[in-house]
Amino acid sequence: MNKQPLLEKLQLGPIELNNRVVMAPMTRSRANNSEKAPFDIHEEYYRQRASAGLIISEGSQISTKAVGYINTPGIHTAAQVEGWKKVTQAVHEEGGKIFIQLWHVGRMSHPDFHGGELPHAPSAINPHSKSFTPQGFKETVTPKEMTIEEIKHTILDYQNAAKNAMEAGFDGVEIHSSNGYLLHQFFNKTSNIRKNEYGGSIENRAKILFEVIDAIKEVMPEDRIGVRLNPSLHGIFGMIMDEETIPTFDYIIEKLNDYNLAYLHLSEPFNDVSDIPHAVTQIAHRYRPVYKGTMIINASFDQEKGSQYILEGLADAVAYGKPFISNPDLVERFAENAPLAEWDTNTFYTPGEKGFTDYPKLSVSKSI
Repeated sequence: MNKQPLLEKLQLGPIELNNRVVMAPMTRSRANNSEKAPFDIHEEYYRQRASAGLIISEGSQISTKAVGYINTPGIHTAAQVEGWKKVTQAVHEEGGKIFIQLWHVGRMSHPDFHGGELPHAPSAINPHSKSFTPQGFKETVTPKEMTIEEIKHTILDYQNAAKNAMEAGFDGVEIHSSNGYLLHQFFNKTSNIRKNEYGGSIENRAKILFEVIDAIKEVMPEDRIGVRLNPSLHGIFGMIMDEETIPTFDYIIEKLNDYNLAYLHLSEPFNDVSDIPHAVTQIAHRYRPVYKGTMIINASFDQEKGSQYILEGLADAVAYGKPFISNPDLVERFAENAPLAEWDTNTFYTPGEKGFTDYPKLSVSKSI
């Protein structure tokens, strides 16, 4: 049979990927140590999945203020850098490539993570969602509107995190500007009602993303920077679409052509938005003609649909999330057209090896 489009090599800036199957960033809440640093089970987890053309790590906070979920790792301390070094080494030993996702949750946090202080956000608007705290899920609160000084400091936090990522041996970074987190909150008119240079017009609301990119490219090559966006997120993570949402993403994605990025990572809608005014139901179809660089698409793809999108030129690579949790050898299974193992949602965010590093690979599965 002809080789699947998903299994063809891909040049990602200076990096050659062995295939176009990307492991999507997924929060797993296993950094349950005092340093919030990766340790031996993270090393094993990522090593097992290194046959992916590219691994994008779980979201890793750029500062203590960026945290909003229990037991998530960071990339802002020496201990965290040392922990990630073992992970990147493990992936590279298996011939894989790995980017780290740089994360700030903004208002999707809780005072429990900040010594009782309010989370930071573009505006003092409660997303009316939930934050996963050490005491379980709690209702979000009205956050503190960031000052200009706090915004500038946060941009430097992104820069420092990127610098740490290079020290830790990552092949690149992905800026998490998606899924209702801090940068996405700036883009959206329902979460950003600022009246200064970071609010009001589309250009002002998008400004922080480009300042983050500009800051990061001072400490690492521009072609090792990826950006993730979710244009049609609605009714999840506190995000509500309005008449300016899609025009805002049209502007952002067109302007990203001014950069020599590693890739743009887009998500198709997470839920049914067909009845939502102003929503776009086919993200790749809309933005593939707009964005001129390498594009990764994500959200509910199977093997056949992923191959079809690449074959039709709608994306250059496809990111898979939950299938990679229960199939560490997802690429090998695709190559063999083998059935996929089911994931256990009960162990997505629990500590320890169960549901993390104990899913068998195909050769083991066949012998059981």
